[in-house]
Amino acid sequence: MTRQRAAHTWAFKPRFRRQAFGWRSQPAIQRIREAVSEIKKVARADLVLAGEGAVLFLERASPALENIDSSSGAIGTAVNHAIEALTPIIAQAPADAATRDEWLERLWDACAQDDIPYLEGIGGHWGELCASPDVASRWADELMPVLRTAWSPDADRRGYFKGTSHCLSALLAAQRHEELLQLLETAPFRWWNDRQYGVSALCAMGRPAEAIRYAEESRGLNDDPRAIGHACEEILLSSGCVDEAYGRYGLLANQVGTNLAWFRAVAKKYPNKRPVDILTDLAKLTPGDEGKWFAAAKDAGLYDEALALARQSPCDPRTLGRAARDFAEKNPAFAVQAGLTSLHWLTRGYGYEITSADVWGAYAETLRAAEGIGAVEDTRERIRQLVVNDSSVGQIVTTVLGRILGLR
Repeated sequence: MTRQRAAHTWAFKPRFRRQAFGWRSQPAIQRIREAVSEIKKVARADLVLAGEGAVLFLERASPALENIDSSSGAIGTAVNHAIEALTPIIAQAPADAATRDEWLERLWDACAQDDIPYLEGIGGHWGELCASPDVASRWADELMPVLRTAWSPDADRRGYFKGTSHCLSALLAAQRHEELLQLLETAPFRWWNDRQYGVSALCAMGRPAEAIRYAEESRGLNDDPRAIGHACEEILLSSGCVDEAYGRYGLLANQVGTNLAWFRAVAKKYPNKRPVDILTDLAKLTPGDEGKWFAAAKDAGLYDEALALARQSPCDPRTLGRAARDFAEKNPAFAVQAGLTSLHWLTRGYGYEITSADVWGAYAETLRAAEGIGAVEDTRERIRQLVVNDSSVGQIVTTVLGRILGLR
């Protein structure tokens, strides 16, 4: 390492001293983001220096964060994002052998001393961090004896080994695929976090069908079916089996966040599928929750389907009310029906912490849209019939609209 690199001053370094943060996670999350940005900026000019900075940050992160209340998961997520951003910088840095070995030793020590743990995600990148099959193979040779003991059939010798993923990742990067598969067979139980390396090994050996079977056989009580489905989906997609990938795994494997985000993720990955077909399949996958797909259908321009879904099962009245407002001018016929459906569910008592403003907003926006199609009186009468049968808590809809509709 040159004197220039050794003398570089990292702004994040003094901020990440042991127990630097109190119990609140937000200040630390902001500092983590700043550190990652600083290292990325340096990487544009000097990858080796950026690699040194990334190693320095990762070895200082856990001691600095140990007092933070991690119950919400926010700080853990921030560290995981940092690991995902920084490990490629370390892996791609054109460091000499001595520097690479020093980095790996420092990272290994940091992982070994990480008791919370924040740095366990590094293990899955260990083969990548080794940056060559030979280095990965040396690490595999060093770690395998310990892992074999941890996975011993003798319960008195068996135990937890922090370096499990490091070892499996190193074997994979070293292209010692058969050894990796044999080692996994000695594990005391099947766990996707370990067996995913076996799936990758089978794929690298040109055996995709076996890889899918291996993944399916890895399902356990505590494993995320989406992760397994995603792995199988990727194998089929890489083999050109698009329809099979969609039919077997495409829906569940891409489940993210809200229903709207879920629909968009599937539609983006499968542009050959008609949006209406994807929507129909997703709705079938979630019986009883058809109304929750209203926003996705609306976003895709499937207005008739959106209304049909919103009427089939409860849909958030506020979401429907916003649709009535947003489409009052550009699609008033749809807006009227969305508003009426909002009032339907309001009179049935649906919606979270509904206020009089929500009720009045749905009413006003529905009538505003009705003006665009010359159906104000007819729409008002339909609203009146809905309110006559008001069963909302405290009859809030009647309280707000009863007088103006001549019901009080």
